[in-house]
Amino acid sequence: MNKAELVAAIAQKAGISKAIAEKALKGTVEAISDALAKGQTVTLVGFGSFSVQQRSARKGRNPRTGQKITIPARKVPKFTPGKALKDLVAGKKAAGGAQKGTAKKAAAKKK
Repeated sequence: MNKAELVAAIAQKAGISKAIAEKALKGTVEAISDALAKGQTVTLVGFGSFSVQQRSARKGRNPRTGQKITIPARKVPKFTPGKALKDLVAGKKAAGGAQKGTAKKAAAKKK
């Protein structure tokens, strides 16, 4: 799925125009990117978490010359899928199933 297909899917599922869906997607991506640039973690419960991971400096080799080099330390973005997304991809549950089950358990405990 490319960006245009994602925008069309968002517009269809939310019942909004493609122009508004594209603005919403752009705003979401910018907000997540800005938070990661500041070193923050963005958590979308049920979907997953975006975070920044620190990679240590390490030894490497230039494949063209064979010369040994030092690859510098750096920060890289990381995505960790949530349980509901993992289950959906694995075919275990329908979308939102984990959250609904949790709500039912919480309601049952109150009784």
